[in-house]
Amino acid sequence: MKKTLLIAACMLLASDVWAGGRDYVSLVGSSTVYPFATTVAERFGKTSSFKTPKVESTGSGGGMKLFCAGTGIDTPDITNCSRRMKKSEYDDCMSNGVKEITEVKIGYDGIVVANSKKAKRFSLTKKDLYLALARSVPDPKGGKTFVDNPYKTWKEVNPALPDMKIEVMGPPPTSGTRDAFDELAMQGGCKTFPWVKELKKTDKTQFKAVCQALREDGAYVEAGENDNLIIQKLGANPDSLGIFGFSYLDQNFDKIQGAIVDGVAPDFDNIADGSYSISRPLYMYVKNAHVGVVPGLEEYLAEFTSDRAWGDEAILRKKDLFPCQKRSVLRLASRSRS
Repeated sequence: MKKTLLIAACMLLASDVWAGGRDYVSLVGSSTVYPFATTVAERFGKTSSFKTPKVESTGSGGGMKLFCAGTGIDTPDITNCSRRMKKSEYDDCMSNGVKEITEVKIGYDGIVVANSKKAKRFSLTKKDLYLALARSVPDPKGGKTFVDNPYKTWKEVNPALPDMKIEVMGPPPTSGTRDAFDELAMQGGCKTFPWVKELKKTDKTQFKAVCQALREDGAYVEAGENDNLIIQKLGANPDSLGIFGFSYLDQNFDKIQGAIVDGVAPDFDNIADGSYSISRPLYMYVKNAHVGVVPGLEEYLAEFTSDRAWGDEAILRKKDLFPCQKRSVLRLASRSRS
């Protein structure tokens, strides 16, 4: 697939596919991107001649399904994503007639592992997270074999950690936050075992299976796409931990605290400069066929990528979305995505 990289504020061309009959912009997708997209939408509705865009939090995977279902009034114009579009999703779009898509990398977000401020703050490594949450782990007795995860408490994982039952609430497989956590934290911890790291070179399928599959014995609890619900449960159970995007930590700083990971705290400066290791880019995907047809779509995108949204004192910075050095716009042509 030919990729033409444009550094711009989202200049798009409309196609002849009719998407009329709806007089507002429709966005779906990532719960992490949701507060950022909503903030811009609300101001856009108040300061422009267009209606306020409708933003729905469906999760990255759920948003992609809706976005790739086709073109027209019943399908969203934009899907937000807290990881990059998968090849299978791109192929689904192509097969359903969504032939021209624009990818916009909008910024960065940190993934935090947090607990209630009623409890002691955790200091973890990616290895700790992997051993605590993986379905299968290297045999503690030695040898190059995997066993069902035997660890019940954090202290069993690492003697320096509290003697507390492992109980972590986090997103489901449809979530981009889950995808990023699996890749950055779980695989990162898995690769601290040299012989497992070598497995990636010889059997990528097995490597991914043993490094990313999470426990199903109650130690990891899928809490849905509602990150606010996880935060409420952390308050009710100070012995538990939760996984979500940094913005939710910052918005609830009086209630919860982010664990230090590999010696680095999840704060604005550490995420922005890349020293906090569990961070990922965030994206918007735009249906080019709807640009110039759905009222306000191009104008909303221009607003989202403007200096008014991204300056030092602008609304997205105040919401703790970490800006890219340059906001890049990449048009995905209707060829197989590599």
